[in-house]
Amino acid sequence: MSTTEELAETAEPEEPADREEQGEREEREGSAASDTAPRRRGIALAAVLLLALGAFGTYRMLGSGDTATSPQDASGRTGAADVTYEVLGEGTADISYRGSGDDGAAVVTHAPLPWKKTVSVPVGAAPIVQVTLGEKGGTASCTLAVHGRHVQRATATGAFGRTTCGGEASAAAGRVR
Repeated sequence: MSTTEELAETAEPEEPADREEQGEREEREGSAASDTAPRRRGIALAAVLLLALGAFGTYRMLGSGDTATSPQDASGRTGAADVTYEVLGEGTADISYRGSGDDGAAVVTHAPLPWKKTVSVPVGAAPIVQVTLGEKGGTASCTLAVHGRHVQRATATGAFGRTTCGGEASAAAGRVR
């Protein structure tokens, strides 16, 4: 008989009770680790959300409502652009457009055509006018001018026809106020 065979024969097999204890110990350690992992992930997620909310609040506080600062265009100029929206056609249409100020959304329902409105749009904000015809349809066209310079024209036709004119309010297009 060789030496390795003798060692194998003389070694006692591990008792099942020891294996059970080891398995229970591993299970306790594993469950303890798995219990803390979700808590740690939750705490990390909460911290990230708080940081994001804080950054957003700081951005809103510093970026809006402060009369000492004005919007800037890419060239660093500040001010507002005079934007003229015009909707030509017959009958009525629902018109939405970017008005003055940061929130800017204005809506006119059943506006008699032709319709025209000039507003001051902050530099960097995108002037836009959207036209929706009623169920009677027809034809209506929108035009957009920044500082008196034509930017875009589009036409809507038919029942509930829609069109949009948009552009860029930059100080480079004209005078800065």
